[in-house]
Amino acid sequence: MARRKVKQQVDNKKLIIEAFNEMAREKSIDRDLLQGIVEETLSAMVRKKYGLESNFDIIVNMEKGDIEIYLMREIVEEVENPELQISAEEVREVTGNEPEIGDEHIEEITLENIADSFGRRLIAQAIQNLNQRIRDVEKDNIYEEYSKRVGEVIIGEIYQVRPNNILVMHNKVEMRLPREEQIPTERLKKNQQVKAILKEVRRSGGATGLPDLILSRADDSFMALLFEQEIPEIFDGIIKIRAIAREPGERAKVAVTSFDERVDPVGACVGMKGIRIHSIVRELGNENIDIIEFHDDPRLFIARALSPAKVRDVTISEDGRAATVIVPDDQVSLAIGKQGQNVRLASKLTGYSLSLVKEGAEDIELIEFRDELGRDLFDRLIRAGIDTAREFLEAEPAMLLGIMEKDRIVRVRRIMLEEFEEREDQHYLIALEDAAVALLTPATSDADADIAESYAEDTPEVYEMEVEESTETEEASDESTENEVE
Repeated sequence: MARRKVKQQVDNKKLIIEAFNEMAREKSIDRDLLQGIVEETLSAMVRKKYGLESNFDIIVNMEKGDIEIYLMREIVEEVENPELQISAEEVREVTGNEPEIGDEHIEEITLENIADSFGRRLIAQAIQNLNQRIRDVEKDNIYEEYSKRVGEVIIGEIYQVRPNNILVMHNKVEMRLPREEQIPTERLKKNQQVKAILKEVRRSGGATGLPDLILSRADDSFMALLFEQEIPEIFDGIIKIRAIAREPGERAKVAVTSFDERVDPVGACVGMKGIRIHSIVRELGNENIDIIEFHDDPRLFIARALSPAKVRDVTISEDGRAATVIVPDDQVSLAIGKQGQNVRLASKLTGYSLSLVKEGAEDIELIEFRDELGRDLFDRLIRAGIDTAREFLEAEPAMLLGIMEKDRIVRVRRIMLEEFEEREDQHYLIALEDAAVALLTPATSDADADIAESYAEDTPEVYEMEVEESTETEEASDESTENEVE
């Protein structure tokens, strides 16, 4: 029986050593810190059982797997303070020896008798407290470690794909890639390696109360770090990124400048046969990237930002926050880009509100009024061939009524005319009203005559010519009538 007991003690010690080692390794907790947590947990358990003033000593040896508690109390005839004293009769029952009054009785508590000394409930509470302390330490360690790494590129493995989040494991730590931080055009899969920037670390909100680590692939700084990794001149500080404007997954503009006049910033970023920029494009899901050389002159910088379009002139407003760009007719579509993407990115890159005007006449591109029109109505007008504000103002009322309501037409015209500092044409409003009525009633010759009459004052020469022709016809008719009478 004695041999079995010794063997059981050895097995228990091995289990304790393995448990301590695994806990320190898995939770990334320092062994000395873990030992201190165990000692504090045992101390709390002893004080709860024997009192706050109890005199005890705890020995925890993680190398050997030893956990021993020594409780020291004075032997007395009558106990007045149970926390510090023990009766001689109780000592006699426990040891079988005759104690001496005033001596110190040392009670040894080990793993073999700890359950008998403290009870299962108290031990269960101690284990719960120990686990909580370890989780708190793990939480603090993760927060401290990754708070210092905010802004760094993290390479992890996707282990779960959810509708609104992608969960990524990095060194056995869970991170989160929210939907709004993903590149919309790419589809990430489970077990796939993913590269992203650590954008934010929140102390709480993650799994099981751990810190919430937010990753991002859509942030501008992620693109900047990719440039730094792929282009040695940026890493060495010879070339600097001055500004980035992105629509993740679709297109981006990057403004760069060189501190060495011998180094072409655009050529260095593109690389031989585009090898450098292509690696970044592939990482970002084939996102098109325009490399633009920065210039201190805002007029030249704006002109470059609107590339591939070539502009005629750039005028900066007095407040320095807006600019008017004169664009040749054949460059307007390039300057605007697909759904206004090019001018929108150029505006974000330069920090100026850009207004495009066709060369040769004062006009404003329709995209400048997209907020007032709304995306759907803007797209319908573009499909109808209306690209500028002037084309909208000169469009036939009947055509516009087929696209939008009369009141909406009047409101949009008012906004556009204010931009041109012009007054509303009352004759056009009358024609608009008549066209709206004509759409609600069957077409008749009288209605056509009313619309023609409302346009008459806008086109007096044509109208006078028609009157003269009508008068000549009437005179010829009268002459023929007189000849017949004779």
